[in-house]
Amino acid sequence: MAPPRSADALRATFLDFFAARGHTVVPSSSLIPHDRTLLFTNAGMVPFKPYFVGDEPAPYPRAASCQKCVRAGGKHNDLDDVGLTNRHFTFFEMLGNFSFGDYYKREAIEWAWELVTDVFGLDPARLWVTVHESDEDAAQIWRDDIGMPAERIQRLGDAENFWRMADTGPCGPNSEIFWDLGPEFGADGGPAVDEDRYVEFWNLVFMQYDAQPDGTLVPLPAPSVDTGAGLERCLAVLQGVETVWDTDLFRPLLAAAASVTGVTYAGFPGGDRDVSLRILAEHGRTMSLLVADGVVPSNEERGYVLRRIIRRAVRHAFLLGAANAVTPGLVDATVEVMGSAYPELVDARESITRTVEREERRFRQTLERGLDLLDELVEQGDIQGADAFFLHDSLGFPIDLTREVAAERGRGVDLEGFEARMADQRTRALEAHRASGRSDEMRDVYREILEEVGQIEFTGRTELETTAKVRGLVHEGRRVPSSAAEGSTRVDVVLDRTPFYAEAGGQVGDTGTITTDDATVLTVVDTQYALPDLVVHHCEISQGTIAEGDECTARVDATRRDRIRRNHTATHLLHWALREVLGADVKQAGSLVAPDRLRFDFSYHEAPTREQLEQVEDLANAEVLSDAPVRHYETTKDHAESLGAIAFFGDKYGDLVRVLEAGEHSLELCGGTHVHSLGFIGPIKIVSEGSIGANLRRIEALTGDAALEHIRDEEHALQRAADVLKVGPDEVPERVERLAGEVRQLRTELEAERNRQVATEGAALATDAVDGVVVARRDGFTNDGLRKLALAARDALGSGVVALVGLTPDRAKAAVAVAVSKDLVEHGLSAGAIAGDAARAVGGGTGKQPEVAVGGGPNADAVDDALALLRAAVSDVARSSAS
Repeated sequence: MAPPRSADALRATFLDFFAARGHTVVPSSSLIPHDRTLLFTNAGMVPFKPYFVGDEPAPYPRAASCQKCVRAGGKHNDLDDVGLTNRHFTFFEMLGNFSFGDYYKREAIEWAWELVTDVFGLDPARLWVTVHESDEDAAQIWRDDIGMPAERIQRLGDAENFWRMADTGPCGPNSEIFWDLGPEFGADGGPAVDEDRYVEFWNLVFMQYDAQPDGTLVPLPAPSVDTGAGLERCLAVLQGVETVWDTDLFRPLLAAAASVTGVTYAGFPGGDRDVSLRILAEHGRTMSLLVADGVVPSNEERGYVLRRIIRRAVRHAFLLGAANAVTPGLVDATVEVMGSAYPELVDARESITRTVEREERRFRQTLERGLDLLDELVEQGDIQGADAFFLHDSLGFPIDLTREVAAERGRGVDLEGFEARMADQRTRALEAHRASGRSDEMRDVYREILEEVGQIEFTGRTELETTAKVRGLVHEGRRVPSSAAEGSTRVDVVLDRTPFYAEAGGQVGDTGTITTDDATVLTVVDTQYALPDLVVHHCEISQGTIAEGDECTARVDATRRDRIRRNHTATHLLHWALREVLGADVKQAGSLVAPDRLRFDFSYHEAPTREQLEQVEDLANAEVLSDAPVRHYETTKDHAESLGAIAFFGDKYGDLVRVLEAGEHSLELCGGTHVHSLGFIGPIKIVSEGSIGANLRRIEALTGDAALEHIRDEEHALQRAADVLKVGPDEVPERVERLAGEVRQLRTELEAERNRQVATEGAALATDAVDGVVVARRDGFTNDGLRKLALAARDALGSGVVALVGLTPDRAKAAVAVAVSKDLVEHGLSAGAIAGDAARAVGGGTGKQPEVAVGGGPNADAVDDALALLRAAVSDVARSSAS
């Protein structure tokens, strides 16, 4: 077999090799992981983490995959190094073979060596390996079984050869394989000496531990293997090129970056312009694959990382002088290069282009605004840390661009102050992220129960009342044999079979009762998954004692369940209707299906119009009126995809999935509970729609009796308005419009009268002027009212200064207003300078405009002090003018 020389050939060769050795080939999962502790799928083993830690039984003893990965946030973050080196990327593909308690170090090492030398055809004399300093087993296998010379086996510490996915979770010692590029690339001595000459392309991780939040390492149920081989690095070695940037994966992307910017790529490492082109090429594929997997630019979590990646690419295009949009060309190149491996890129090509181009357009405007503000700041001196952080955090203006612009003007930037604020922000984000994660404190307790009980049978699709046996009780984090109402009334109950639906896919958990023949009654207040496949009923013991082994009757609150399933099926109809009206760009971004309402979050770039929302509602209700049957059945994932079923956000799918056909149009994967025909939903009423973040929208709706109650409440409100207006309900809009017109007319007349009064009082003030100056106290005016009075008096003077202070109408604050005629402004007088001390005396400030300055503050008791300060300021101005 000829060695693979292209990316597509390498993927196929790797997977075929391990398939022939009993591995199940598993498709790449999404870049959005189900693991809540991670922003992105950042390693090939992430989809298999539940099998490594024992939360779920592995469906196969060994597996192989080519997994999409992103490292641009959290513990593994290569973003800032992209383009500068030959080994850092935000997106990469990880070739992996995995053993879930099946084979271990010997087989993993032997197969890696066979594939690398026999199939890939790499020269063994140019290969080096590293092992953890404590791992004598791995060193012995490499030395005695493989025949690797001892001098090319290096032992390194935790930093290099102990692998962790994150601060917690699966981990263990690892052994890495390196390719020697040759003496022209660096010093002799192996990877411990020069990591640029010796390129690591294969990582054998021997999973032995589960890292706990307190830092302890708990042995995993069975030692396992996680192999990660970076496809990009392997490809560079196989194609005999000096850098990853010279492979068939990156050459077309670099060509696209050069084309959209008009800059020629010189090679690696090159200069700053070459670094920028590499960043454009690399970020182009990352942004494309993230958007294809449902991430949209926003100011939070994954969306924030995507936004930063897009903006970083745009900034480098800006530095290269690109005047037009560059992201569409980068997306096109990515689809051409990677579309065969990841068809989702091809399917979402137009949507990806629209999303990233819209973000680019907005950021170009941001760059212009930031540059305008930065111009003002550098005129005043060095850039303070707070200003640099504001540019970065509020405007999205990169700190390195701030530094560059400041340096060009001979100014510095307070990086220490900037970094201090960035550190505060990172700390807050980390605390929020950790707080959102699932606690692992009781995981071992529940795992013990799961191992005893096995898969729990869910009977709730066909019945709402089930006879079951109590298989586990957990009270305050400890497993207990029994629990009684006389003690704590709270207990978690595990049954061997249950009709209760555990919260998943946006649908809330069921409530109801668990009873026994001896009159024990437990109220089920919620139903959750403590672990995948382990359903836990959160209960309050109303009476009696419950014990492990008890026979019981589990009974779901049927009325509540009916309301939930109405809302759940209605959610699917709304999803379909939104895509019909707004287009395929609509993607679900979250949902809540509760008994009292439904909530549907979706990605979209602008607010739907009222007419569009009405059309969505009409389409969904037309489906309800059809009373078409709802089919909910189990099939293979491949078959479901061939039918065109849409995967719902947040759900995790195995080889067998549940397909929901809600009428003729809605076809989606969903494991929740649903109605049997659409007519059972009743009316669907959208009650709100709005933004929950950049490019994210939220609809809330009601169904059935809740929708009818909402409509009735609106009718009652309309009738009350009609009664007040003494007209019929159908006449209310016309009557309100007429009243609104009358109110506008009265307000216009009132404003005109106020202006006449202000003009009159202003003229009276002008008569009291001394040498063209008026300083006075006038209470009862708002800030704006006092401004108008000062202007009226100034205009009556023709040439002069008017300085006023007074209490606001509620007498809780003081207002200050100063007006200076234009001729005096031309001689150097400034209203802002005159008003400044007085405004500060009352606890506030004013603007710095020369002709008029308005302000004030909450210190009403200092109003007379402010008046004295105005007189002093005017006197100083007068003396200055005289001199």
